[in-house]
Amino acid sequence: MEKRDFYEVLGVTQTCDGTELKAAYRKLAMRFHPDRNAGDPSAEGKFKEVNEAYETLRHPQKRAAYDRFGHAAFENGGNGAGGFQADFASSMSSVFDDIFGDFMGGGRRSGNGRSSRERGSDLRYNMEITLEEAFVGKTAEIEVPAKVTCGTCSGSGSRPGSSPKVCPSCEGHGRVRAAQGFFSIERTCPTCHGRGEVIADPCPECSGSGRTTEERKLSVNIPAGIEDGTRIRLANEGEAGLRGGPAGDLYIFLSISPHEFFQRDGADIFCRVPISVTTAALGGEFEVPTIDGGKTRVRVPDGAQTGKQFRLKNKGMPVMRTNKVGDMYIQVVVETPCNLSRRQRELLEEFEKASSAETHPESTGFLARVRDFFSA
Repeated sequence: MEKRDFYEVLGVTQTCDGTELKAAYRKLAMRFHPDRNAGDPSAEGKFKEVNEAYETLRHPQKRAAYDRFGHAAFENGGNGAGGFQADFASSMSSVFDDIFGDFMGGGRRSGNGRSSRERGSDLRYNMEITLEEAFVGKTAEIEVPAKVTCGTCSGSGSRPGSSPKVCPSCEGHGRVRAAQGFFSIERTCPTCHGRGEVIADPCPECSGSGRTTEERKLSVNIPAGIEDGTRIRLANEGEAGLRGGPAGDLYIFLSISPHEFFQRDGADIFCRVPISVTTAALGGEFEVPTIDGGKTRVRVPDGAQTGKQFRLKNKGMPVMRTNKVGDMYIQVVVETPCNLSRRQRELLEEFEKASSAETHPESTGFLARVRDFFSA
């Protein structure tokens, strides 16, 4: 049976670029994959045809030869159908790297097929600071237990004077093949875990891991105005990578401890202050602390009710990495007197007798509306 044109097989034009070629291949490979077409015996043949076409056209040299001579370029010992079958496992390896490399890390392999050196793990450190510290900012010293590069073997994992050996299972490739059905699948070597080499004489200090655990002291800059839940990243301050691999990162999660007086909402600060009935009725002043360590006086007008707010401009928190500052809001709560003496009770009773709708406009108005509601 005469072979179909490779461009026709993939459904692309002869002028298509690599991106178009790869996209067309991905679509057809998924469509005709035998695992997805168990009841269709023709799918295997179509899958092979699609792979042969893509494996030829994806290489510039093979594509140039095919464009000039067609299928004849790979006959008589070339890389035609026979060559495709003979090197099918290698072809499928590159095929799966193309499809799943972004998800499975295939693109991080080195030229000899071995996996790259392993990156160290990221670390998390929880830090609690006060609201005052968040207001001014600070430089904190922390101690972090982490795995660092072994000083004895410099991260190689081998005893000084020795070196790793080529893995006997994968012969240094980092991957081994396993036959499944009509084609072979490559997987990470279980002996060397993809490194292509094994430690024959491990370092006595780190037992071949290339890392030891120690406490490290680090300085952390906390900017003024930082908010609760902020995450600070210190690059390359996580655990050291295996056998000389790059270090991970350290993430510091900030939490701000509850304050005795203040509640925070973004850059604004709120404070509830109880005042006496007489201060609410007659007016007066009281003194409150501010987040910057100072004090300020607040004047209360006569007739103040619970919930009355006073705004102190620019007395709140700074906005991180800007020149802006929030405000402070004082909310008064009228305190009902308790534990009254006989004389105090007598005075209040006299006051009640002398009261009128003018002295209690809100309660008088509310009771009037209730009466109207029930009489309607």
